[in-house]
Amino acid sequence: MKIPFLIAFAFVVFPTLLPAADDPLELGPFGIGSCHVRGRNAGDSKTWIPQMREIGLRYLRSGGTGWSMVQPEKERFDFKELDEQLDYFSQQGILTGGLLLGNPGWNTADAPGSLPVNNLAGWSEYVSEIVKHTRGRVKWWEVWNEPPNFTGRDQTPADYAKIVISAYDAAKAADPACRVGLAAKSSHVQYLEAVIEAGAKDHFDYITLHPYEILDGIADDAGTEAVFMNIVPVVRKMLAAKNPAKKDVPILFTELGCDAEKKGADVQANVLVKAYAMGIAQGVSCIHWFEGMDGDSGPMGLIDASGKPRPSYTALAQMIRHLGQKPGYLGWVLMNGKNPAFAFQGAAGPVLVAWTSRKTRDEIRFSKPVGFVNPRTGQETRADKLTLTSAPVLVLGVPEDLLKQAASNKNKPLPWGGDYREEKSVSVTIGERQVEKGLHTFAGDSVAQAVVAYGGPARSGNVPGGNVFVVDPGFLSYTATPVPIEITAVVRRNEANDNAGFKLVYESTSGLKTAASGWYTVPDNEKWHTVKWQLDDARFVNYWGYNFALESDGPKYGGYYLQSVTVTKR
Repeated sequence: MKIPFLIAFAFVVFPTLLPAADDPLELGPFGIGSCHVRGRNAGDSKTWIPQMREIGLRYLRSGGTGWSMVQPEKERFDFKELDEQLDYFSQQGILTGGLLLGNPGWNTADAPGSLPVNNLAGWSEYVSEIVKHTRGRVKWWEVWNEPPNFTGRDQTPADYAKIVISAYDAAKAADPACRVGLAAKSSHVQYLEAVIEAGAKDHFDYITLHPYEILDGIADDAGTEAVFMNIVPVVRKMLAAKNPAKKDVPILFTELGCDAEKKGADVQANVLVKAYAMGIAQGVSCIHWFEGMDGDSGPMGLIDASGKPRPSYTALAQMIRHLGQKPGYLGWVLMNGKNPAFAFQGAAGPVLVAWTSRKTRDEIRFSKPVGFVNPRTGQETRADKLTLTSAPVLVLGVPEDLLKQAASNKNKPLPWGGDYREEKSVSVTIGERQVEKGLHTFAGDSVAQAVVAYGGPARSGNVPGGNVFVVDPGFLSYTATPVPIEITAVVRRNEANDNAGFKLVYESTSGLKTAASGWYTVPDNEKWHTVKWQLDDARFVNYWGYNFALESDGPKYGGYYLQSVTVTKR
């Protein structure tokens, strides 16, 4: 059988770019995405796709598939630009999915950007026509972009469910082999749950999330690896409870990224490596890094607006080179009992991706000389020891003893300073040295130095991040029936006896919610005061990266000291 010239040429020049032979429309974990101005048509794509192709990226989130882009007028579909773009992707060895979204100007009953529930017949026709037109070229169809974002002010999960059901039925009729994705912003599991309960049950083939906020904790070296590793398990627990037939569907992160200016270019590269390592480890089918090239969303790209590569570009190239297009996850180990490392069957053998979980340094010794790769530069060295930092390193030629440890841990949750699965309570005690026993401040004890007041340990209540808390996921995360809990805080006004107070905001079954007791005013500075909240509807999923916070109305009400916080299962 003759191989078409274009395919043969691609195989010779870019052998790593061809899709797997078993199913050319299936995904691998290393994906890429773009903002609007980098993905409207072939002209936009040509400004950056070649550089993505050069490092082995071949899975793109979407091209220009929006409703208004392919149906500019009510009576007319126009696929010319989309066809040109899809032809270009094919020439480049790029597999793309599609986004079903938008509300064209001619459908004026709803405000722009809102869910077109006023015209489900028109929405269904759009979905049917675009899926039919792209059959065999596009398989993965994501319904909307991170709802409830970009929906109408008063639109509900039930409105999104209508859009999903209509899209699913139309897409499956046009192409039974296509896949339809149910979406949510951040890691908003409560929203997904509400959409399923509103009627979307069984009307999806995969889930998409954009867990930027959880990744922020990793970028800040807050030690929140266990929280990131819990994203997929939480979704699967929800699906098992609300839609068992879909509990094992693929989960994709169709956007995930890091601002190269706010966090720094090296940090962006570091967090990229960690995101892919931990994403693959927990079973994410594909991570579409946001984004390939800077566009209308700020400095998020692997390359800047002029095409200059950032360290993250090199880092992703090294990940693909050494792990291969479809790495096999082998398990995790804690180096020296505390530093996370994830083992994979890579392109040429086992690869270990390791780092320290906070801004520390630790000397790691191996039982034999191994290879070390700096992902940000591609530099390779060889030795039997390494000074490990929060900047991840790829370890090649992994000793067998480490691989055995990794395999034994593969199906266990990553610990966070201990195993709290069977504990009745978790706590954090503030002092010259913060003691976290299953309860953590959002930014860890690096958020600020402890404040010693009244002869005892405490922290100022207005320290940024010091009033935001995360429980160990093993202690409490999603349950179909909420576990009743009590939260206790020990507080005291500052030396000036300033009027101070706060309210408890927590993750509930319906999302973030203020506790019914409302505002709490710290009585005085004569003694320590204990305040308690009894919660019956807490549902901790970390969709903003934390579980609860003590919120003050501006700095002037943060004039109090926080001695300890405890969460107890009632």
